[in-house]
Amino acid sequence: MIFSKRIGIDLGTANVLVFVKGKGIVINEPSVVAISTRDGSIKAVGAEARDMLGRVPETIEVVRPMRNGVIADYVITEQMLKYFISKAAGRFSLGGPEVMICIPAGVTTVEMRAVRDAALNAGAKHAWLIREPLAAAIGANVPVASPSGNLILDIGGGTTEVAVIALNGIVVGTSVRIGGNKIDDQIGNYMKRKYSLTIGDRTAEEIKIAIGSAVRTEDNESMSVKGRDQVSGLPRTVTITSHEVTDAIREPLQSIVGAVQSVLEETPPELASDIIDKGMVLTGGGALLRNIDQLLSSATGVPCSIAENPLNCVATGTGVALEHIDILRDSLSDE
Repeated sequence: MIFSKRIGIDLGTANVLVFVKGKGIVINEPSVVAISTRDGSIKAVGAEARDMLGRVPETIEVVRPMRNGVIADYVITEQMLKYFISKAAGRFSLGGPEVMICIPAGVTTVEMRAVRDAALNAGAKHAWLIREPLAAAIGANVPVASPSGNLILDIGGGTTEVAVIALNGIVVGTSVRIGGNKIDDQIGNYMKRKYSLTIGDRTAEEIKIAIGSAVRTEDNESMSVKGRDQVSGLPRTVTITSHEVTDAIREPLQSIVGAVQSVLEETPPELASDIIDKGMVLTGGGALLRNIDQLLSSATGVPCSIAENPLNCVATGTGVALEHIDILRDSLSDE
C-alpha cells in the first residue's frame, strides 16, 4: 500500500488531466488518439495526436474515444488510459496505482462499469469513481462537508454538470450533454450558414477563445477566419465579429441556463436560501467563456463566481478526494 501511487484522473471529452499527490496536475493533454487503419495500433496519444487532426493520410485515423462525457470507444479509451496512467505513475509503482476517476452525474450503471473496467485493465490496482460536480466542488475549495448548500456548475467539453452539494454529497443535480464542443459546433454551423465557409473544430475553438462572449458587449471585436469555400472549394478568408459569435452560440448557452434553473427549482428551501447568499461557483473550460458569469447571474438571479483555475478543478478534486476516501466513501462508487 505504501508503494502504490494515488492518481486522480479527469477523463474528459476534450482533455484528460491527471493529478498526482505532492505534484499537482502532471498531465493535461487532449483526449485524442491516432490509430492505424491497417492494424489498429496506436500511433499517437494526446497533444501529438491532436496536432494530426485534419492532416493525416488515409492510413491513420484520429479519434476522440470519449463523447459527451462517456466512453464511445472502449478499446481505444483503455489504451489512452494505459498511456496516461503509466506516464503519471512511472516505472517504480508496485502493483499499479490507486486511481480516482470522475464521471458525469447522469451516467448509467453500464457506463460507470465501462469506465472502471477500462481503468483496471489499464493497470490501476483499484479504481474509484466520483461524480464530476462533487470533484469540481472539492477542487474549487467549496466547503462540501458543511450542511450549508453549495451550487456548482461545471461546463466541460462534452457535458455540463449542475449540482447542489451539502454534507459531502449531491442533494439535487442534473447533467446535460452540452459543453464546449457543442458551442464550437454552433460556431462552425454559423460560418457555413452565413458565409458558406467550412472551418475545422480547432478553428471554431480559436474563434470562441479569441472573440467569443456569452452576452453582447460594447466593443464588437473582429477576427479573420480562414476556411474552405463551400461553392468553389477554394481557400477563403472572411471577417467575423464577437456579436456574431454571441448570436451563434445562444442556443447551447440557453440549454445550460435551463439546466441551472431546473436544479434551482428542485432545491429544498433551506438550501436555496444558502445559495442566494453564497451564489454559484463556475468550473470547467466553459467558465473561461467571457461574460458567462454575467449571463448566468442575470438569467437566474443568483450571484456567480468563477473558481480559481477552473480547468483544473475536477482533476484536483479527484486527487484530493483520494486522500479523504473514508469521509467520502458514501458518495463514491467502487463496485
